[in-house]
Amino acid sequence: MITRRHALAAGAAAVALPSIASAGSAEALDAALSAAFDAVGPVALAGGLVTPQGLAWSGARGVRRADHEALATADDRWHLGSNTKAMTAALWGRLVEQGRARWAMPLADVFPGLRIDPAWGAATIDDFMSHAAGLADASVMGRPWLMTARADPRSLPEQRRALVEQALKAPPAGTPGLFQYGNANYVLVGAAIEAITGGSWEDAMRAEVFAPLDLASGGFGAPGAKGAGGDYAWGHRRTGGEAVPMNPADPGADNPLALGPAGTAHMSLADYARFLAVFLTDGGGWLSAETVRRLTTPSAGRSYALGWIALPPQAWAGGPVVAHEGSNTLWRALALVDVRGGRAFIGLSNDGERGGPACQALARGLIAAASGAGN
Repeated sequence: MITRRHALAAGAAAVALPSIASAGSAEALDAALSAAFDAVGPVALAGGLVTPQGLAWSGARGVRRADHEALATADDRWHLGSNTKAMTAALWGRLVEQGRARWAMPLADVFPGLRIDPAWGAATIDDFMSHAAGLADASVMGRPWLMTARADPRSLPEQRRALVEQALKAPPAGTPGLFQYGNANYVLVGAAIEAITGGSWEDAMRAEVFAPLDLASGGFGAPGAKGAGGDYAWGHRRTGGEAVPMNPADPGADNPLALGPAGTAHMSLADYARFLAVFLTDGGGWLSAETVRRLTTPSAGRSYALGWIALPPQAWAGGPVVAHEGSNTLWRALALVDVRGGRAFIGLSNDGERGGPACQALARGLIAAASGAGN
């Protein structure tokens, strides 16, 4: 079973088109971006086409803030929301390759000495990365937690450890083995990474993901640093149909930072493209081809791999396609990766409401433009 979020991502890709032959002309890709922006009207929309050689095309339309005239650019920092999960899963794969972690690692081995209810006995880290362990968000991250987490004085690793302790001391609230999408799964994976590395998930991301892949713009939370011509793009929520910009300094500009492993990463479009290129190049020397296969291939009978949704067969693709959509309600991100076909498509928006349909329309347009090249 796939949630509405996953169905949206799948719907963006479900177009009957010829197999991709080449990158497509810049004019056709620019036209696809303009058409999606004009049709939906988000505050800003950015898109990219990635090949094994890197970012083949990118563009942006709209403004950084609805109350200012500064134009958004692909170099702005874009919040990735739940697309962070693929980075957390890849980080786990990196630790496995270093011999510091294992695939299908039992909870007792990850959290020695932690009180774990016997009903979790068969669960492994892979089950949490595929949202099939039985962990329900409501059991540990309901409204009371969301209302108080930003003011929690404890360190982020301590906050995540506390959530894990609360979750595992009782039997699963969900059904083990049944897909149930939830951010708490990846908070637990982040806590596992912290238990293994001895530092924060953020530090591990910087050391094992951002630095070796040269993702210099990578960061966490609402993008707030200065860019050329003023602040980087701000996220927006809609009130009465009007887009209201959210100051990154406002605590409500992002989810609580303890949720980081599930969805607080931000970066430029070019840096996100570098990450996606890992899945077009058999790991690109950063991960092994076997690890990439494991991250993108779901277990039998499931549609969610490790940080990625495996889509049904796509007529336009050269083979299996994985995708994900992310949002913190102020931003939107969409990625589609045709692993064997050597193409990835990116849609990013700073509009929580209109950004979703805009990114989906953009993905359809980019696929059509890329597929039509040379035909």
